[in-house]
Amino acid sequence: MKILLALTYYRPHVSGLTIYVERLARALANRGHHVSVLTSQYEPDLPRQEIDHGVHIVRVPVALRVSKGVIMPTIGLEATRQVRAHDVLSLHLPQLDAAGIALRGRLFRRPTLLTYHCDLRLPRGPVHAAANVVVNLANRAAALFAHGVVAYTQDYAIHSPFLSKYMRKLHVIPPPVEVHRADNQELADFVRRHRRLQGPAIGMAARLATEKGVEYLLQALPRILERQPAAEVLFVGQHENVLGEAEYARKLAPLLERFRDHWSFLGVLDPRQMGAFYRACDVTVLPSVNATESFGLVQIESMMCGTPVVASNLPGVRQPVLTTGMGRIVPLRNPEALGKAILEVLEDRSSFSGDEHAIGERYTPDRTAEHYEELFAELLDRLRSGKP
Repeated sequence: MKILLALTYYRPHVSGLTIYVERLARALANRGHHVSVLTSQYEPDLPRQEIDHGVHIVRVPVALRVSKGVIMPTIGLEATRQVRAHDVLSLHLPQLDAAGIALRGRLFRRPTLLTYHCDLRLPRGPVHAAANVVVNLANRAAALFAHGVVAYTQDYAIHSPFLSKYMRKLHVIPPPVEVHRADNQELADFVRRHRRLQGPAIGMAARLATEKGVEYLLQALPRILERQPAAEVLFVGQHENVLGEAEYARKLAPLLERFRDHWSFLGVLDPRQMGAFYRACDVTVLPSVNATESFGLVQIESMMCGTPVVASNLPGVRQPVLTTGMGRIVPLRNPEALGKAILEVLEDRSSFSGDEHAIGERYTPDRTAEHYEELFAELLDRLRSGKP
């Protein structure tokens, strides 16, 4: 099959959505399909086209940014060209341009799947409010035109104001997760380079963004340090110049300064380093605060490396812990409960172990790609037989 995937941001931008699509695209290419990605040229120095791991990337020039979105005047022309050149479409929301691409899927009779990664929640303000309205309307139009809608979990779908309206089109496909299994030497090298204290390590893998709830981990630290005075936080991911998060970074600055001896920013790590990071941590945390977090791929990565997780009690986000037993679920925006759960895991880690191999098998990119492949084949058969 010739498969077109479309999303607003793709690599080298780093987010759970871009990682998901990159893994899916590469896995589909490895299974013998011709795979293209249609995305934005969000930085002018990015190439307009390139081939990466067998995936053809097509970037459309950006004329203007609005909040976290982009305006691409030529997206319509490029979308028409790409839709006609492919057999099936995989659109990844939230995405302003998905409605137009999905409409082309209907017009040119190309099976179209929407994968809904999360709800869009922008900061307060008139521009952000308008952007929220426009994107939500575009998402709903896209869902009406699409032949199927994909969610990570049934839990998230039934609680999502968006997904719950399209349950008859819904297909649940576990997300693609892969992580390098670091050996003992890689672990030792990582610890030597990045650990500053001798106590337990609390890991967090995320962007420094409002929806990640970083402040609640910072507010939980006094309670944690009372019992574990040599504990430290290892924060992995983009923490400087995060798109749309300058105000949030300023808000966190005083707390980060207060705990600078117990908090290390490690930046964006490569896949091998991420495997060592998870092994070096005694627990990882995901204190996200709203439905922009629908699952948290980093939870599965952590569990595949044997490290338990403390996560927010959000639809979808709670599922990895609930289905594996590898951690604790805590109420949203509750630093006291977060600190208590982290200490519980740190002080009785053996009670939160799980079957790392079985977890990994359920979430391999190849298995996710196989699910998409089967769904695309089913939709192709339906269209060829004249069914809507």
